Amino acid sequence: MPEILEILMGSKSRARVMRFFVLNPGKNFLFAEIREKTQIPTNDVRKLVASFIKVNLVKTSTREGKKYYTLNDSFTYYNELRNLFVKSNVYPHCTEVKRIKDVGSIKLVMISGVFMNYNRAEIDLLIVGDDMDRKNLIEVISAIEAEIGHEVKYMALNVEDFHYRLEMMDRFLIEFFAGPHDAIINKISKLSRFISEIKR
Repeated sequence: MPEILEILMGSKSRARVMRFFVLNPGKNFLFAEIREKTQIPTNDVRKLVASFIKVNLVKTSTREGKKYYTLNDSFTYYNELRNLFVKSNVYPHCTEVKRIKDVGSIKLVMISGVFMNYNRAEIDLLIVGDDMDRKNLIEVISAIEAEIGHEVKYMALNVEDFHYRLEMMDRFLIEFFAGPHDAIINKISKLSRFISEIKR
């Protein structure tokens, strides 16, 4: 089913580029960076950015001969737009996450952070599996970032390393499991019980 915001805003391109600006306030981007991070065709990005500048959603600046684009966070409807896009990024609205299962022999995929509107998380995505194709994984992460308009912090571990860290009560993993998270794939035996014991 097409994303609700794509229907409301008339196109995937408009929703994606607007989301990119709204969820990255205070950051300056070159045109090439906007194109790369949103994965939208150049001509479409150019037209959309021009229309956003026209209504004062986006502003420009020049440094060392280079033109930068940034969100105008004093835009009249900024808070409303931000709330709308934050809610739309909560899984399962992010469809690209499901592609992770195809990057190798995946045993565990867990989300937190940006996917659950939990700003305190150190990572947004935990991936455990063997024989992972790193190039494919990076492509999928880039696609996820393009879809949600925000950088995704992730950790990818092989199964042996993951079990070792659990046995050592790795602080990073313990804190991840103790916070808000959700399992998209979980083929790790007894992990659910382990997490339940942490939260007691």
